[in-house]
Amino acid sequence: MAVLSIQSHVVFGYAGNTAAVFPLQRLGREVWAVNTVEFSNHTGYGAWRGSILGADLVAELVTGLEERGILNRCEAVLSGYLGDAATGRAVIEAVKKVKKENPLSLYCCDPVMGDVGRGFYVKPDIPQLFKNEMLPVADIVCPNQFELETLTGINTQTTEKAIEAINILHESGPSVVLVTSFREKAEELSMLASDKTGIYKITTPELPLGSGVAGTGDMTTAVFLSRFLEKGNLEKTLELCTASVFGILKSSFNPQDSSKTSDSVYNNEKVELKIIEAQEQFTAPVYSFKAEKIN
Repeated sequence: MAVLSIQSHVVFGYAGNTAAVFPLQRLGREVWAVNTVEFSNHTGYGAWRGSILGADLVAELVTGLEERGILNRCEAVLSGYLGDAATGRAVIEAVKKVKKENPLSLYCCDPVMGDVGRGFYVKPDIPQLFKNEMLPVADIVCPNQFELETLTGINTQTTEKAIEAINILHESGPSVVLVTSFREKAEELSMLASDKTGIYKITTPELPLGSGVAGTGDMTTAVFLSRFLEKGNLEKTLELCTASVFGILKSSFNPQDSSKTSDSVYNNEKVELKIIEAQEQFTAPVYSFKAEKIN
């Protein structure tokens, strides 16, 4: 079985499909990657080259898969950065085609729009596209805190408000919600996961990663999806996902020794995920975290 991953692609560094495909493969998934943009590097560098590939190419590539008669082998569709609204609608059509051939397949939507501190980095019509067209067909949605607030209109400064926002997302369609980053207290980051029957939370120390690491949400969503397909248990999925993500981030912060704490801090340089160097963190993470049921 395979995962159809429709996301951006960068030549250098890790974001979109470059942050998602290898983790999925390392966890044993066959991946069919369709790129929505082709950039030299992620936009956090401030300058890049490349272009948006567009909805027509996405649709054409998926049609090619359909013509091979293999869409019944697709167990999940994963989407991330879109480029434009037309590409989002091409993703919806791809999901419909896959679900027609494999009704048990899942659609995991990462509603990439922006982040706390950075704000929006997508076109103005993208938020409404996610809210009105993509969430209703999604089985799993994986926003960060900024995106959670954008999709629901709720200020999620407390866990209680985050739970309220999660429930709104459930009402819009998805049966599983993963909030990939949630900050309630300084120097701590949490992930929240809900499947309508319960909401779980895991909090980890926040690593001093300078201006941040691009692709973390893309990687997190990919690992969560793979583990959910494997385990079918939300609590265990969240624990395994958190352990892997924290391990990769810890290695990115201190690549010489991912098992020990370091006081060194990157001096405003762009930190890239150490996905290859620390790949054992996907299959055998050295850290472990226990999920707390909060609702």
